[in-house]
Amino acid sequence: MWAFFQRLLDTSMFSPHGICLLWEPELIWLHVVSDASIAIAYFSIPFALAILVTKRRDLKFGWVFWAFAAFIMACGLTHVLSIYTLWVPIYGIEGLVKAATAIASIFTAAALWPLLPKILTIPSPFELQKVQAALEEEETKRRDATQLLKQVEEAQRAMRESVARLTAVVETAVDGVILFDAQNRILLFNPACERLFGYQAREVINRNVRVLMPGGTGAGSDGPVPGFATGGETTGLRRDGSTFPMDLSVGQAMQDGELIFVGIIHDLTARKLTEQQLQQAQKMETVGQLSGGIAHDFNNLLTVIIGNAEHLGQQLKARPDLRQFADDICQSGERGAELTQRLLAFSRRQLLRPQTIDCRELILSMLKLFKRTLRENIEISTAFGPGTIKAFADPSQLESAVLNLALNAQDAMPSGGRLTLSTELAAIDEDYRALHPEVAPGAYALISVTDDGDGMTPEVIEHAFEPFFTTKEVGKGSGLGLSMVYGFARQSDGHLSIYSEQGLGTTVRIYLPRAGGGQPLADVLESEEAAPRGHETILIAEDDPFVRSSVILRVEALGYNVLAAVNGQEALQRLRADPGIDLLFTDIVMPGGMSGWELADQARRIRPALPVLFTSGYALESLVEQGRAQAHSVVLTKPYRKAELAQRLRDAFAAASVTS
Repeated sequence: MWAFFQRLLDTSMFSPHGICLLWEPELIWLHVVSDASIAIAYFSIPFALAILVTKRRDLKFGWVFWAFAAFIMACGLTHVLSIYTLWVPIYGIEGLVKAATAIASIFTAAALWPLLPKILTIPSPFELQKVQAALEEEETKRRDATQLLKQVEEAQRAMRESVARLTAVVETAVDGVILFDAQNRILLFNPACERLFGYQAREVINRNVRVLMPGGTGAGSDGPVPGFATGGETTGLRRDGSTFPMDLSVGQAMQDGELIFVGIIHDLTARKLTEQQLQQAQKMETVGQLSGGIAHDFNNLLTVIIGNAEHLGQQLKARPDLRQFADDICQSGERGAELTQRLLAFSRRQLLRPQTIDCRELILSMLKLFKRTLRENIEISTAFGPGTIKAFADPSQLESAVLNLALNAQDAMPSGGRLTLSTELAAIDEDYRALHPEVAPGAYALISVTDDGDGMTPEVIEHAFEPFFTTKEVGKGSGLGLSMVYGFARQSDGHLSIYSEQGLGTTVRIYLPRAGGGQPLADVLESEEAAPRGHETILIAEDDPFVRSSVILRVEALGYNVLAAVNGQEALQRLRADPGIDLLFTDIVMPGGMSGWELADQARRIRPALPVLFTSGYALESLVEQGRAQAHSVVLTKPYRKAELAQRLRDAFAAASVTS
């Protein structure tokens, strides 16, 4: 083998290639330049491929490029040797280089053909441009879709916020909002409607709107609903069967191609009560002006009559028989003057001289007068609140007012009875003022006159303050007693109220300004913000719709859950149906043949440990003395403040827990 290579490398036997070209310069340099150019070009190609492969390591066929670079490098080397052999005959080395080049070319060709199908799958520049264009179009679509999605999300967020705002408005609206369709099915029932009608929303959804109207069947009719179809002032029907005046505004709209109606309901209960009170006040003011004018003119006439009668009596001293007529005329004139004085008191035209009065001392000083004036079968008792109670009023007019009330109480007890005179500090709050707008809230000195007579009917109470109204027989009363007291209280910037229950008696309360006036309510009573609260469920039995609505609002404001009944029978039905009721709050006197006492007895047969809170216009002491209540009963005396209501509710719970 070594001898073979020696022969190949031996140049002594050969001549340079230039001899073949006859050392012709032109031919020599033509070959040199051509082979040199080819060699340089071949040598540059491997360097370019090497840079490509090192920079693009992601190429799948990198080793092919390296093989091709080696093949091209060998080709370039053969051309360098061709130049060298022009002068040096190293044909053996040139042959070995060509053999190596042949091997490299064969290997490269053998490797390239199997790779040809894969190489053909490599996209062309045109295809790459198409793909790039498609990618750019897809990117544009993606951006458009992203922008559209963002817009949709913003629209959905705006819609959610709008729905949330609308829901908040509907849920927190003071007035009721009800939505119903053309078939009168209720679709929406906001919390204000729940408070107005006593239903939970889930109980009326999809029911006929007629269930909320008096005489409505609640189902089976798709015709127009009177009131709900036209709106305006109409009457609503509560779940407990009671009715209330309401103002209804109805609008219509289209939803999903169907007609729907939106009703806004405003409770007119308070307004109607205010209108009634205003009408009554205007009537009393008109009668007062008329009475005052008549009394003024009549006083002038009486002055002439009494003066002339007295003068005539003096002139007839020698004629006793005729003088008696003059005396009778004078006495009748004085009685007429007393009536006109009462008329002036009612019309608030009398001259008052207010001063500071100790109410306790005033009542004590009048006891002797009462004992001389009233019948022997009238028992007189007193009750005084703690501390000194001073009013700012005319003492003589106040004495006259208390005496009038005592005489009226005596007439209400023909067979005898108990007359109770009491005084205490009292407060009138905004809840009481809502029922009596004519009185200002604040602290007052209170004088009460209570009897245990037959009591008054609501019809009598309604007209009790009107002048010349009386239930007595002709000739036994002028009908000016209570009207005079009413006028005195109003002229003194006070208030007069009557509470009466048939079979129990009557309490008349005179509220007078406290001496030194202008004292805030908090100076007398604890702040209502500190009133005890609760979360129990309370059943309220009250027949008067105005009082019931007021009590429900006040009890709910203390945190309690409230159920209502209009009479004793309905209250018992609710007790049997709802074991979650924690306390019964009932008026003592209710229509329907069952009193509050009887309701409490039957309720405790159903629930022996049930706490009961009674309410009455009489204090517990008066009811116990009359044998109408047990000493351990919890009674809330009307009228009462929110703080008193809150405390009495907790007292009732505490009393029940002690008893059990």
